[in-house]
Amino acid sequence: MDGRTKVYGVMGDPIEHSMSPLMHNFYARRTGKDLVYVPFHVNRGTVEAAVKGAFALNIQGINVTVPHKQDVMKCLEAIDEDAVAIGAVNTLVRTEHGYKGYNTDGAGLKRAMDEAGISVAGENCILLGAGGAAKAAAYILAKYGAEVVYILNRSVEKAAALADYINGLAGRAVLIPLKLNEYDQIPQEEKGYLAVQSTSVGMHPHEEDVIIEDTAFYKRIHTAVDIVYTPSCTKFMKMVQAAGGKAINGLDMLLYQGLIAYELWNPDVKVDKDTIDTVRDMILAYLHGDVRKDNVIFTGFMGAGKTSAGQFYAKRYHMPFIDTDQEIEKEAGMAVSQIFAEKGEETFRKLETQCLEKLLKTTEGAVISVGGGLPFKRGKTELFLKKLGLVVYLDVSPETVYRRIGADVSSRPMLHSDDVPGRIRSLLEQRRPLYLKAAHIAVDVNDRSLEEIAAEIYREAHK
Repeated sequence: MDGRTKVYGVMGDPIEHSMSPLMHNFYARRTGKDLVYVPFHVNRGTVEAAVKGAFALNIQGINVTVPHKQDVMKCLEAIDEDAVAIGAVNTLVRTEHGYKGYNTDGAGLKRAMDEAGISVAGENCILLGAGGAAKAAAYILAKYGAEVVYILNRSVEKAAALADYINGLAGRAVLIPLKLNEYDQIPQEEKGYLAVQSTSVGMHPHEEDVIIEDTAFYKRIHTAVDIVYTPSCTKFMKMVQAAGGKAINGLDMLLYQGLIAYELWNPDVKVDKDTIDTVRDMILAYLHGDVRKDNVIFTGFMGAGKTSAGQFYAKRYHMPFIDTDQEIEKEAGMAVSQIFAEKGEETFRKLETQCLEKLLKTTEGAVISVGGGLPFKRGKTELFLKKLGLVVYLDVSPETVYRRIGADVSSRPMLHSDDVPGRIRSLLEQRRPLYLKAAHIAVDVNDRSLEEIAAEIYREAHK
């Protein structure tokens, strides 16, 4: 981070538990953007001053969360039509004279449904709730061609107000308001209904709560989206599934509203699926309390310099150094090559998993060098690696590998071949995408000093 680093952030009250910094800083690392994303605690009544200050400080973009999504609108240079329609802004994009406001909540819901194979066009729908989240959902359902939307809410007056507003925008009578207990007035449809549950009912710790208890209601639903994502399967979802329907939670809505904001700030970037999947895993880990530990893990192909770079980094930044192969050898009482020869690869992988499990319980603030094949082991090993700390991939070329290890590969059974350079190239081509997927950051180590490599890793680790 230096004077060229672009600053982004999120404002809210409270803001301490926002997952946005986790998401956006990871997107930045994966997409190669020199930016940092930080939380801003903005008290009620100070939004206008906060926006003016952010612009003066050259902050490039801001997410806005509760309770400021409406108040921020009067502070903006321009507002996107979807945000105007929804009546709330959650993303600010810097322009020449101020910020333009967007709402990515509705777009996040639409993207989540698209990714789950859920179509809106021509569907008969049920919307539960009439609050802020329901307004975004109602707008999306009407905009993308729902045939009819029955709004069920405890206050039918509030449901009616929302219906009148959205119907006015749509230019047709698409929303029909009903009191919550009037769900039996919804006509029977042979193909059933698409339902969106937009209230907080059923959210942790009230996991046994559900907005409608009658099992007959759920027989009307073929597909449901619950915007709640803790727990991962709400009672509402369970009742839909028990009645034979499909149900998804709101986690991907959360994920995609953040992703859409990131791509608004970086229009030259299209975040790839592997990165999106990794962020989803990170969010789940955070929600389950499995916060990543403060270790730095070096991975890479043989000859990448995991040990030498790891030892240098550890010495430079006063951290202990651990080599998992050495730890395994101590535990087994024999060399890794001997374990492979006498007991086979499966035994070694089990020992590797046990080693990671132990480190996860006992190790904090260390540099850890892991075996070159470890990132390809799925299941528990993959999970432990992600939880253990910041995973660094040392990106090395086939030519550099061959130059470092030489032609004698007697101690490297994976490279036994009449054409060692060709074998290295082939293996590296196969493995590099997997290394990249498993890592939080990748560092080019070709023709670079240990000092340069360590400095780059440190900068990335402390963004």
